[in-house]
Amino acid sequence: MTRLGETLRAYQARDPAARSRLEIFLLYPGVHALIFHRVSHWLWRHHLRFLARLNSQLARHCTGIEIHPGATIGRRLVIDHGMGVVIGETAEIGDDCLIYHQVTLGGTGKETGKRHPTIGNNVMIACGAKVLGPFAVGDNARIAANAVVLSEVPEDATAVGIPAQIVKIAGRSTHYADEVDQTSVKNPTLEKLAALAQRVEELEKRLEAKEETERV
Repeated sequence: MTRLGETLRAYQARDPAARSRLEIFLLYPGVHALIFHRVSHWLWRHHLRFLARLNSQLARHCTGIEIHPGATIGRRLVIDHGMGVVIGETAEIGDDCLIYHQVTLGGTGKETGKRHPTIGNNVMIACGAKVLGPFAVGDNARIAANAVVLSEVPEDATAVGIPAQIVKIAGRSTHYADEVDQTSVKNPTLEKLAALAQRVEELEKRLEAKEETERV
């Protein structure tokens, strides 16, 4: 019950739409998925694998959130909205993390054994992001919306783009990580393309001016 209380307080702190802990407990699918997972994980660790998978599939049907029974999840995880979240068997998630809908913590299909990412403490993963492979995402990291992360993310960094690139940020360690502004995170790849397009435009203008001079 202590861990459930912690989780409800974390939801209340991070979701301005949450009006009470009772509402969160009764109506939030992320909370229900975590309760189901605690049972599934216990069954998995006690080698009741079929029952564990059965319970996890029931949770998936009820919540739209798929967490493999083998996944290890820390304290105070908040799954906001949650629809379409997938967390793989060997994934590990630290404390005080925030995950939005349509997030996948998966594998690439090439690994055996440890196949899924290890997420540190106080990490935020925005909607639609895919973190694929057996690498670490450091404490206080932020992964922007729709990013596809295929390699390690350092502490206090932001991963942006497809494939994701790392943008260092100033570390501000608080109980909860600063939430990423999902509408204004800069994508370094897009910035480079914009600069290249501007350069091409300048060269075209110079070429046109030169051709005009030669005709004169």
